[in-house]
Amino acid sequence: MTDSFPAGLPDWPLFGFGDDARPALRLARQGGEPLALATIVALDGGGPRPVGTQMTITASAVSGFLSGGCLEGDVVVHAAAVLADGAPRRLVYGEGSPWPDIRLLCGARIEVLLERLTPDDAATATLLDLTDARRPALWLSDGTRRACGSVETPPESWQGAFARRHDPVCRLIVLGSDPTALAMAALGAQAGCETTLVRPRGPTEPPPLPGVAYSRAEPAAALEAIGLDPWTAVAVATHDAELDHAALARALPSAAFYVGALGARRRLPDRQTWLAAAGLAEADIARLRAPIGLDIGGKAPWEVAIAVMAEITAERNRDVSPR
Repeated sequence: MTDSFPAGLPDWPLFGFGDDARPALRLARQGGEPLALATIVALDGGGPRPVGTQMTITASAVSGFLSGGCLEGDVVVHAAAVLADGAPRRLVYGEGSPWPDIRLLCGARIEVLLERLTPDDAATATLLDLTDARRPALWLSDGTRRACGSVETPPESWQGAFARRHDPVCRLIVLGSDPTALAMAALGAQAGCETTLVRPRGPTEPPPLPGVAYSRAEPAAALEAIGLDPWTAVAVATHDAELDHAALARALPSAAFYVGALGARRRLPDRQTWLAAAGLAEADIARLRAPIGLDIGGKAPWEVAIAVMAEITAERNRDVSPR
């Protein structure tokens, strides 16, 4: 948030935690206020953020970051002008920039498209509808003209349009109730995942974890209700063999991009044998990440949670087609 927009940014850039522009687009639309959307559309010489990175600016709030602090303040100043007159800007920083006093220590040349989105913008409405339906979207814009459609039926492009794909938000389902499961769920929510903790027959009151949904249903029913699409990760940590097996038998044959289970490595052959006896295909069983998480040498709850989120993030960022 900025108390004195457009005079400057806060000293502590917590606004940079918002790496997805869509929540800010939704809030601006619901509040009936225009929003300035800044997008890196070209990058030469490397840089801390890739092409397609976005930042949003309204009269009272900023979300996202483009460079790690080198140019955000200047982008906010230009955003005030875009919000005032509606005319898009293309800002160049680094080599060839009209603002040589803004130095990029990484040596990059960054080109930013800055455009105003009004609350009734049709492309924004389509993007948010596809987000709610958990369907990947393709956003096209030249700053003045915009279009959005599903990846399956994309809008027709035109000369000068920049294309950016928006995948569904990562969903994390954690099954368990011990401190490690709670740490996984908490960290997943903090990382921006739509996170649900599943504790079959658990307490009526949900866990005191901000941003974490809660289900008391049995594993198969809970996973079915939440949904297992190609942007969903499942972390099984119930310490109950029957519950673990029920969850894995439902998750492994699904479209979920990640399925992991907490437990000792020596238990893995028994798990695999049970899953095969339950009728799972060899390819599905081979998808199981067990022991769960990257090997970082720690077993405390937060250490395991960090290892699991690191493994999920690495898998999510692989250049592979959804199942």
